[in-house]
Formats: sequence, structure tokens, C-alpha cells
Amino acid sequence: MYEILRREKWQDVLYSMWLKAPHIARAAQPGQFVILMTDEKGERIPLTIADIDREEGWIQIVFQIVGKTTTKLAQMNEGDELYAFVGPLGKPSEIDKYGTVVTIGGGTGIACVYPITKALKEAGNRVITIIGARTKDLIIMEDEMRKASTELLVTTDDGSYVRKGFVTDVLDEVLQREKNVRKVWAVGPAIMMKVICDVTKPYNVETIACLNAVMVDGTGMCGSCRVTVDGETKLTCVDGPEFNGHLVDWPEFLNRLLKYDQQEKQSLEIYNESLEAEG
Repeated sequence: MYEILRREKWQDVLYSMWLKAPHIARAAQPGQFVILMTDEKGERIPLTIADIDREEGWIQIVFQIVGKTTTKLAQMNEGDELYAFVGPLGKPSEIDKYGTVVTIGGGTGIACVYPITKALKEAGNRVITIIGARTKDLIIMEDEMRKASTELLVTTDDGSYVRKGFVTDVLDEVLQREKNVRKVWAVGPAIMMKVICDVTKPYNVETIACLNAVMVDGTGMCGSCRVTVDGETKLTCVDGPEFNGHLVDWPEFLNRLLKYDQQEKQSLEIYNESLEAEG
């Protein structure tokens, strides 16, 4: 079983957990993810691996409460065990020595882009990192990102920390001043990644988007995470999760993310009502 070794509440709806998973820790690479179940009747949810320790045999996940399963996960404590846990899944990030690169994390995407940023710097790249969130309270892993980057730029939507604006505003400024950016990685809300691709396209800078598609099995069997890339159907779980963002059919992808929105809300409402009835 997969034990929760450590649990931290970073904000009202934001949590981090360190899970005992020696086999996954030994094999995991930047950009890969896991799928977990909190209990026998729970749904399977994908979460990107934020950090690993191969020697101690743990992986770190960071998640925000958005539905029933993440609510139940947040209620678990150190020493509790997950019902099921599988990984690493997906293709690893293509880490190489490119030169000057930019990595961008928005919200919980900051945790997801951290191992990519760290690996790119270790490969000898000059890494400019941009992180952003709605407010100061949602800026996470700032110290870790600063160590993993050559230069760290921080922004908040409401201006409550460092500067007011979106990561896309900062990115445009970076691309104007830096004439040799070779590649950009974007991890965060889908609409953020879409706009990042809009910003980088005129500069002709390859942009990798980490797609947070709705998944079920994570092995390419169900097809629920399909996305259109350069006119071809791809499966995010086995062909991704990273794709050339300039080739993604973003309107289709954004629409598919909302497909089960109402059902997810209803499931959370029923779960919360059952807790109130018990309590």
C-alpha cells in the first residue's frame, strides 16, 4: 500500500503530500504523472509528480481541492494509505541542452514545472522561470523554484505580491528582451497555456504545453483524454502529457475539459451533504 508519509496544508484549498512509492521514485522522470484512488469506490485522478527522492523512496504531489476526490484526499492524514496508486505514466519531458529556455507555472502548475525546470538547469541551460497565481497566498515553492532557475520572475493577478499581471505579460517582456529563447514549457490552467502559445507563436519559439486532460485508466485504453494535435488524434496519457502547444486544437480541448463539469459538481454536493448528515 502507498502510505502518506507527510502532509502539508499550504492554503485553504491547496495541499502537498509525500507518498511512499519506492518503485515509482526509482523510475520517475520530469514531466511524468501518477494516477491514484483514495478508496475502493473512488475515481482515478491523475496528478503530476512534483518531486522525488530515489534513495528514500518517496514522491511528492501537490493538488488543489476542486471536486469530490481531491476533497477526500485532503481529508487523509499522515500514516493513511491510498487504495491504489500507479505510475510513472506518460512520456518524460525532453531534457537537453538547448541554451536559453523559459519555464512557466501557474497555480498548482508551479509544482508540476519544478522538476522540469530543475532538470533543464542541471543539463546546462540558462533557465528563466515565470510563476504566477491569482494572489500571493497561492504562490507556492518560490524558494525551490529560485534555486532551480537561473532567473525567477513572479507575478500575481491582483498585484498582492511582487507585481500585478499575468504570466503571459511577463513572458512577452522576456521574449522582447531575450532574442535567443529556444524553447518554452507551460504548465497550469488550460486557458493560461493556450494564451502562452498565442504569445510565443509570433516569436516562432517552440512551446510545450502539459495538457491536463480528463483521464480514466491512464494507459491509452479508454480514450477519454484524446486531444487533436496537428490534425491527428492523440491520447494525453500515452502520447503526452506534453505536446507542441502551437499544434493543439485548443477550442476542442477547452470544451472537453468542461464535459463532466456538472456531474463533478453534483458528486461533490452529494458527498458534502452525506458528511453533514453523518456529523
